[in-house]
Amino acid sequence: MTIAAEEPRIQQVVGDLNRKLLINGEWVDAASNRTFDSFNPATEEKLASVAHGEAEDITRAVRAARAAFDDDAPWRTMPHGQRGRIIHKLGDLILDHLEEFALLESLDNGKPYAVAKAADVPLAADMFHYMSGWATKIEGNTIPMSTARPEAYLGFTLREPVGVCGQIIPWNFPLLMAAWKLAPALAAGCTLILKPAEQTPLSALLLGELAMQAGLPPGVLNIVTGYGDAGAALAAHPDVDKVAFTGSTEVGKEIVQAAAGNLKKVTLELGGKSPNIVFADADLDKAIAGSAHAIFFNQGECCVAGSRLYVEESIYDQVVEGVAEQARNIKVGNGLDLTTDMGPLVSQEQFDRVSGYIASGRDDGANIIGGSRVGDRGYFVGPTILTGTREEMKAVQEEIFGPVVAAAPFNADKDILPTANNTNYGLGAGVFTRDIGKAYRTARRLRAGTVWVNTWNVFDPALPFGGYKESGWGREMGHAVFNNYMENKTVITDLS
Repeated sequence: MTIAAEEPRIQQVVGDLNRKLLINGEWVDAASNRTFDSFNPATEEKLASVAHGEAEDITRAVRAARAAFDDDAPWRTMPHGQRGRIIHKLGDLILDHLEEFALLESLDNGKPYAVAKAADVPLAADMFHYMSGWATKIEGNTIPMSTARPEAYLGFTLREPVGVCGQIIPWNFPLLMAAWKLAPALAAGCTLILKPAEQTPLSALLLGELAMQAGLPPGVLNIVTGYGDAGAALAAHPDVDKVAFTGSTEVGKEIVQAAAGNLKKVTLELGGKSPNIVFADADLDKAIAGSAHAIFFNQGECCVAGSRLYVEESIYDQVVEGVAEQARNIKVGNGLDLTTDMGPLVSQEQFDRVSGYIASGRDDGANIIGGSRVGDRGYFVGPTILTGTREEMKAVQEEIFGPVVAAAPFNADKDILPTANNTNYGLGAGVFTRDIGKAYRTARRLRAGTVWVNTWNVFDPALPFGGYKESGWGREMGHAVFNNYMENKTVITDLS
């Protein structure tokens, strides 16, 4: 693929996209008639203008979702098998539009088109396919009672959808994060208001089109594009029963405060500063490649990025040089170029943030390998390794959310786990070793929701994902996700 050759295709895909708000099954303008622009981070050029949703639009969407959740509404009365088939069809439609989604993800987010096509879009479809099967498998229990006459009473539980859910997603995996949120909530029988990130609204709008084609009744899925004020209005809305948020820990804390008004349920998937531990007995080829992938994948814009690399002293120089060599071989460029390995950061704000952390590391005495701007247009930062770091450095303690890893050696005679766990976060972690016992013991002691052993960034819809500490509340994916979207009701009946 050449960028120039794709220009007509780009114009067609973006031009055909409906850029209004999806409310109650219809595409409508924002109440204010305002719009905002979405930009291509590789070129800094405008891609599209989309509706600027605000608090009034959130209220309209909540009202539609509430009506769609009523007891006699089609979504509530629909047989569960039919609900599952609609969700599965949406997964099929995503695959039918694989190239359009991959193009939108690359244009709007900056990530390589080839990566989006091979990973982001198929994984989003997988999520809908997997969750569609759960629509018929959410069950209660019949529970024997310990009363004086247990045969006189029937006690059982029902699992019911929590209700109207607000879902706020980030810009690093726009389509995939939408799928992680929407698919289980739909399978549970909830109705939804999706608020995509203002930096990357386009794939959510195409997803809305396909959801209607799949047969979702009006009001079941509503999409409001806009800025943080729209998300804040959604989190605080008194008629929203639950809010799910993926993003920064700072904003997550604001979501919790906003949700306090009606004590709505909250789940949060937040930041990370993931430790990656490489022992001297590791397969070094695998450890070096895995450590580079852990931090440089998706431009480092991953909440689970392996951004703290701890390597046993005897192999430290070899591993750091190996990761540096991997970094030198990464081609940074426009995501539409099929030879690109790493695209731009998502925005000027993110470019300034990452550049600031690199400068902070340099000012604190770290050695910088890489770390330069690539080109003079677009938000490109090359893969970066900080060596000679200390634990108290800002670049070691705080989430950077870019292709920057802080490396440090550790002594085999000292326990590395206290250092690895010395963070407010607990989302991801990794360990590279050939010793399965050591791997298991290390994984057990790492305070993180996901621990990878001799790999990184492997996910599956059946595996729960979430964080410890300030990395969040609750779990995405797997059967555990339904704890987020279901209420348990106990029913006790006197049979005498």
